[in-house]
Amino acid sequence: MNVIFLRRQFVFFFLGALATLQLAQAADDSAIIAPIAKLNEALLTIMKAGRATPFTQRMKMLAPAIEQAFDLPGILRTSVGLRWNEFSDDQKNELLRIFELFTLASYTANFDSFDGQRFEILPEIRQVGDERIVQTRIVPKNGDASKLDYVMRQEGGVWKAVDVLLDGSISRVAIQRSDFRTTLASGGAPALIRTLHKKVADLSDGAIS
Repeated sequence: MNVIFLRRQFVFFFLGALATLQLAQAADDSAIIAPIAKLNEALLTIMKAGRATPFTQRMKMLAPAIEQAFDLPGILRTSVGLRWNEFSDDQKNELLRIFELFTLASYTANFDSFDGQRFEILPEIRQVGDERIVQTRIVPKNGDASKLDYVMRQEGGVWKAVDVLLDGSISRVAIQRSDFRTTLASGGAPALIRTLHKKVADLSDGAIS
């Protein structure tokens, strides 16, 4: 009788522990996905607003979601590489300011119209070391979906994206780092600052100069 009782107690304990772990995992997954879900909502909002809404107004609508979803200082440091330590504090601050503006302008320019598209977040979160991959799809009204995955990293208890994988494999940060390396080789931080300023002006059709 005692053996049966102990077995039952073990089963109850095991099931309770398993349920606790599952709840903790679900809460963790929700925290990882939440910034990307809010980003997708904000992107749909500016897409529906469209080009009839001034570029700067759409940027302001999108800004809180971009700030919440991305670790922009970390992405900038990774994109610049070891040369980051060579820059003065003023150069670092100006680079971060214009890089944040460039990121915001890029998303605003690329998500500027709506034709029945929807965003989907796949339920499975992939783990790669300490990072998590949130897999999303942009599904058009007609045609094939585009895959856009976000590499999430936890800093200070908050999950933020540190890279975006186009088609699930092409690293935006890697492409950016290659572009930055060429610019930095020709003129250091001042050249990169000038280049990002020009890109922001081009993306906004002169709305931001």
